[in-house]
Amino acid sequence: MSQRAAKPWGLRLLPLLLFLISFATYYYSYVILQSSGGTGKALNISKSLCGGLLTQKNWERLNLNITRHTQLFLKMEDFFWKETQSKLPLPYGIKGSELMLLKVLAATNYQMPTNIENLECRTCVVIGNGYVVKNSSLGSLINKYDVVIRLNDAPVRGYEDDVGNKTTMRFFYPESAYSNPILQNDPDTLMVMVPFKMQDLRWLKEILYNEKRVRKGFWKPPPLIWLGDPSKTRVLDPHIFQQAADNFLKISNKKGKNPVHPTTGMLAVVAALNYCDVVHIAGFGYPSLKKPLHPIHYYGRANMKSMMNSYHDINNEAKALRRLEESGAILYLHPHL
Repeated sequence: MSQRAAKPWGLRLLPLLLFLISFATYYYSYVILQSSGGTGKALNISKSLCGGLLTQKNWERLNLNITRHTQLFLKMEDFFWKETQSKLPLPYGIKGSELMLLKVLAATNYQMPTNIENLECRTCVVIGNGYVVKNSSLGSLINKYDVVIRLNDAPVRGYEDDVGNKTTMRFFYPESAYSNPILQNDPDTLMVMVPFKMQDLRWLKEILYNEKRVRKGFWKPPPLIWLGDPSKTRVLDPHIFQQAADNFLKISNKKGKNPVHPTTGMLAVVAALNYCDVVHIAGFGYPSLKKPLHPIHYYGRANMKSMMNSYHDINNEAKALRRLEESGAILYLHPHL
């Protein structure tokens, strides 16, 4: 058979080959994690997950032709005292919010914990808030990753069997903040502010400096008292927003149209792909819009009806996650559509 005749067959077999690689990698990872037992050390798990097929960097698999951004959090020198200033407002830049950001960064930090930063290979899991993780019994597995990222106000207490109780980072914004973060997080959890708008930075500034709270500009009243530890508070770099929108979701926010922004979950996945060597996810995926009364979270009573007028394109994000899964850049810890 000639090379010309053989090539189309190779192309046809490529999706099957990618599926088999993803399945084998997932099975290998799952078995290693489960067999390590409830007291397995993170270093041993990291070595297991980073061996074999997984030594290939997730970032290289994406073929995005963009630089991996391992510094996830803003620090002053990123946007101040530089010749090139940001030309975009939040969430994709800081234009118009410089003074507020300057005060916020002066009272917070940007570093990752040393025990995580010094790992040769970082295993990370992003826990979405989706109903699909309910009754999954993934809790003990989730606790074994080096980095566990959680989203918004998703509770841990009472749901440990399904989602674990370890939290390395929690991505949030004012409307999704708990008044007392310690109730659902570890004492050393990094609270990562995801600033979608200028009011988000203003809220954090007012909290940090105990200033008068201004409640205008929020779709839901944020807490007037927030007991987060400033030394454990971080601000997500708008570069991650821009990557998620431009390179992963290919969002075009044209003038005259309602803006569409990445969800907190998508931002966390993109951040993990930048920072981690192994990225697994759980709790991602929405029910069909044809089922408006179907629960969307593993907790609470919110349903699909509440998503119909959101500023997020959940169908587009589902396709993006599917592409990442097919490339082997991410792996789900549970069956999904």
